[in-house]
Amino acid sequence: MTSNDLHKMLLDNLSTAVLLLDGDFLIDYINPAAEALLQASRGRLLGTPASELFSDHELSYQTLVEVMDTGHPHIRRHEHLRIPNSDSIQVDYTITPVDSGDYRQLLLEMQPIDRFLKINREEALLSVQNTSKSLIRGLAHEIKNPLGGIRGAAQLLEQELRDGGLGGETLEFCQVIITETDRLRNLVDRLLGPNHRPRLESINIHEVTEHVGALIEAEVQGNLTLMRDYDPSIPAINGDREQLIQAVLNVVRNAMQSLIDANSPAPCITLTTRIRRSFTIAGQYHKVVCRLEIKDNGPGVSKDLKERIFFPMISGRAGGSGLGLTIAQTAVNGHQGIIECESEPGNTRFSMYLPIKV
Repeated sequence: MTSNDLHKMLLDNLSTAVLLLDGDFLIDYINPAAEALLQASRGRLLGTPASELFSDHELSYQTLVEVMDTGHPHIRRHEHLRIPNSDSIQVDYTITPVDSGDYRQLLLEMQPIDRFLKINREEALLSVQNTSKSLIRGLAHEIKNPLGGIRGAAQLLEQELRDGGLGGETLEFCQVIITETDRLRNLVDRLLGPNHRPRLESINIHEVTEHVGALIEAEVQGNLTLMRDYDPSIPAINGDREQLIQAVLNVVRNAMQSLIDANSPAPCITLTTRIRRSFTIAGQYHKVVCRLEIKDNGPGVSKDLKERIFFPMISGRAGGSGLGLTIAQTAVNGHQGIIECESEPGNTRFSMYLPIKV
């Protein structure tokens, strides 16, 4: 391997977005991390003006000129990138002059601020969820043991009453004890989430969304619009079909109930699938992930509730169990993925990220 090949290999495998600019500030080289950040291919970006990548392209152009003229590196913070058909991305970037013989080039390195903030939020969320899981498992053990004894005693009492020819209200009371004991045991089981590890197989994420869509459309009977915006090029993922269906169904049904309770005009849920590259989940780097976005135009989630929305027994609905999103997050975590929530009135988005093996 030549020195140039080694340098190219190192740049191609960096998680930092790196661009090399020629004397006219046109992009001469771009690594895969920069392609992922800018959401555009190398072929499309090569030869284009680097200043046009930024919202304030005049300021970025003046900065490039200054670095080229003075030969001194320059750092700019909290600048916004222009990404077509996407939310603005905020970055810190460094421009470093590189002398290569007879001419000077500029090395542009970009670090997305949002990514680091997102990683910190994920780590805090997962830490709290792990603590919550440990607490729930301990409580479940303490609750289920006496429940088993109560149910067994009620069954024995019921049998003695039948053998003695007794019935009426006393027998009904025994049935109430057995029924309520079973209900509590089922509630504890739901708190614990799936009782087995994901049975992984190769599945198409759109099989999951279409199954959920059919269930929801049958349930709402035309009182809500369900739209699809799919990327058909998304490859198969390794997942447990039943667990993913349950996770997606819980999130979509949560959105549906929010729209119905708020009596929203023209209620609509949109299912969107996209590929995301160079993505980090729980500190683990993934080259490619599938993003499934579930968006509704309902009243939104309050700021206070949004911080706790994935915790058990937390619900924004009167009479809600507060388990649907907890179960969904647990199932997605079991696939090394995560669910995130962003919300404002008229635009609530739950984004489900699932790794794709490449």
